[in-house]
Amino acid sequence: MTHKIAFQGKAGAYSHTACLTAFPKLEPLPCPTFADAFKAVETGRADMAMIPIDNSIAGRVADIHHLLPKSPLSIVGECFIPVHHCLLGIKSAKISDIKTVYSHVHALPQCRKIIAELGLKPVVFEDTAGSAQRVAEMEDPHHAAIASALAAELYGLKILRKNIEDEAGNTTRFIVLAKAAKKPQQHKGQKYLTSIIFEVRNIPAALYKALGGFATNGINITKLESYLEGNKFKSASFYCEVEAHPDDIGFEHALDELRFFAADIRMLGTYPAHAFRKKI
Repeated sequence: MTHKIAFQGKAGAYSHTACLTAFPKLEPLPCPTFADAFKAVETGRADMAMIPIDNSIAGRVADIHHLLPKSPLSIVGECFIPVHHCLLGIKSAKISDIKTVYSHVHALPQCRKIIAELGLKPVVFEDTAGSAQRVAEMEDPHHAAIASALAAELYGLKILRKNIEDEAGNTTRFIVLAKAAKKPQQHKGQKYLTSIIFEVRNIPAALYKALGGFATNGINITKLESYLEGNKFKSASFYCEVEAHPDDIGFEHALDELRFFAADIRMLGTYPAHAFRKKI
């Protein structure tokens, strides 16, 4: 074991915070891209990867749905992290100095109010932590970054204003990927999620029929998203998450019905539902 957990972005990214929160004993391994984070686990450079999949304001992280179907990795856990954006500048900067603000394409829309209030020019950067590093390197009081308090600490920046996100409760959900797919043992009182990818057959009401087994067996679908692969437009592939464990009889019956109307079904993993779900 490497005792490392890979994430996309530079040190100080929100994925870095997620790694420290969920796996404090593992060494976070920064990776330039999501594909690099996947590959780090596939090649043994890291034991796991912490990958964002949804944000409560910005929505889904689209890249992940293109990487998951092609990856041999399995989902072994999930993690919810509250996102508290900070406006960061160099030590000598004042809010009145700032003219331009850098951040990730998902972070900028989450802070529209302060950007409009201060009349800032938003500039998309590779990630939040990278934008903080860039501002630190420029040493210009007219430039700021939207990033985490951890990024401020790591890159020697001053927090000009905290909690600048437009909406309270801004939260990112992460999935944890690993090489070995281990079916967790069921424990009383613990809910489990199972992630599935499948392609519906090109027939009328195929999706309705494919998912009918989950309804008749009382299984809650917590997430369902479609995407197209390659140049195919006739039928869509779906990423689906359900509240069920493979040992549940109802889940077995639902899968039998799914197999009748869907093709290329792949189980991506079963994992305990995070405690955050009790607050939802």
